Amino acid sequence: MDYPEPPPSASMFQKTFEYAAVGMAHMSLQGRWLRVNRKLCEITGYSAQELLALSFQGLTHPDDGARDRESLAQLLTNSISSYSIEKRYIRKDRSTIWVLVQVSVVFNEQGQAEYGISVIQDISAQKAAAQLIESMAYNDQLTGLPNRVLLGDRLHQAMTLARRRDRTVAVVFLDLDGFKAVNDQYGHATGDLLLRSLANRMKDGLREGDTLARLGGDEFVAVFLDLLDSTACAPLLARLLQVAAQPLPVGNLNLQVSASLGVTFYPQAEEVDADQLLRQADQAMYQAKLAGKNRYHVFDAENDRTVRGHLASVERIRSALRQQEFVLYYQPKVNMRTRQVVGVEALIRWQHPQAGLLLPGEFLPLIENHRLAVDVGEWVIHQALLQLSTWQRQGMLLPISVNISAMEIQQAGFLERLKVAMQAFPDLPAHCLQLEILETSALDDLGQAARFIGQCADLSVGFAIDDFGTGYSSLTYLKRLPIPVVKIDQSFVRDMLLEQDNKSILDGILWIMRQLKRSVVAEGVETLEHGRALMDLGCELAQGYGIARPMPVDQLPAWLAAWEQDADWQAVSLVPRTAV
Repeated sequence: MDYPEPPPSASMFQKTFEYAAVGMAHMSLQGRWLRVNRKLCEITGYSAQELLALSFQGLTHPDDGARDRESLAQLLTNSISSYSIEKRYIRKDRSTIWVLVQVSVVFNEQGQAEYGISVIQDISAQKAAAQLIESMAYNDQLTGLPNRVLLGDRLHQAMTLARRRDRTVAVVFLDLDGFKAVNDQYGHATGDLLLRSLANRMKDGLREGDTLARLGGDEFVAVFLDLLDSTACAPLLARLLQVAAQPLPVGNLNLQVSASLGVTFYPQAEEVDADQLLRQADQAMYQAKLAGKNRYHVFDAENDRTVRGHLASVERIRSALRQQEFVLYYQPKVNMRTRQVVGVEALIRWQHPQAGLLLPGEFLPLIENHRLAVDVGEWVIHQALLQLSTWQRQGMLLPISVNISAMEIQQAGFLERLKVAMQAFPDLPAHCLQLEILETSALDDLGQAARFIGQCADLSVGFAIDDFGTGYSSLTYLKRLPIPVVKIDQSFVRDMLLEQDNKSILDGILWIMRQLKRSVVAEGVETLEHGRALMDLGCELAQGYGIARPMPVDQLPAWLAAWEQDADWQAVSLVPRTAV
């Protein structure tokens, strides 16, 4: 390599060491600091003289002391050339920080180790943000109760324990009566305060070991463990009804609601899984509502089999696919800063001849683990491609994202069929189609998901992870999966206006995504206030009811025209970013 004149001098290397933006040090083979730079002193709080009096391990937290001794020993014997480790340091002021330490050894011409080189970075902020996000994966941000993810884990454990001990588990689905009236009369802020207070009161009324979780809105689930039989649940249900119906002071108000409970038990005559138990309890809760509210209803398995015979079955859904009863609705995604509509999400609806327009949650769960789910998914992709082609002929190119399931990823030949479907539209840019998969589905098999995403990239098809933060290990897979776009679950956005802590947590998510160079779309933008807060944090891509509800394709042109003239959202586009 040719260097500019004059060549680098020893003083230049000295200054590079001294003024580096990371901590740097030389250490002896006996583990003593030999030389340290200014940044390391800043990180640790010690002066250079104080550090030189300490050993390399002298700053390490006692619980982390053994973590890198083996690697250091291998390094000194030339078994490895370098290593890196995350561990805790105890600063001079006794505070604890997380650091990333990278160590290598300098060998002489005879192959003998002379001294070590360490690079130390303070990663406390990243660790704190990661811990916040991980906690959000398990807990409801409004009430602090377990969320759906943690509930699933607790319920699986309860079922295993019940089988082992020959005991009974009760699963109770709870929906508040009269809560909507509170929201309508006093506003969502008051409603949220009521939910938080009521959640604490109900949790305090449970036995030790039982679980109360919030699914969202005014829906809760309780899991009662270790019951001798189903009759032992009656006093627990009565207490839950009593607690829910007691008046609650909220600010200057004295508010009162009640609850409708649906109950099912495990084990049953036929084997059921956790999702089935939740559906059973939900159905029973609906019966309690119909019976007059403020009561509980026990799930009747025999009656359920009869009811299911009259509802949409797998064969009825197959018939709907043949009869072209499904339609696509489209929900826009926008850049709030530039006001550009960056794409739309295609969402399936069932135009049922008798029941009217059905949302996906009312029929897709019936085919979740059935081959028919793949057929429906491929229909959605084909319709999206048809719509893209139509828009292209009209001079409009608006990318469409479609949701795919874990079942589709696992299905042999899915990508080949996708390739064939796209070849039917040779003039259509492949990047106009984007696939979205739920985070929890991607986590089922990381290796398979990584291969699938890579193959999508080979086809130039876009890819996004949906509902980020709802899986067990939101951060662990981000480095392993080549995910270009992350859609933050709406629950994180919805609660950001309630407390500063919620906004700070979302800021942490966005900071990490920027470090990982991921594009971020915020779901659940329900109000202008959500938009302003997101813009303040530097999140510009958004989707939600406050921007546009899902709509039929023939309503999209009118919405696009109205969006261009929307003065309120034009004002949001001017909000400066203040968060760093």
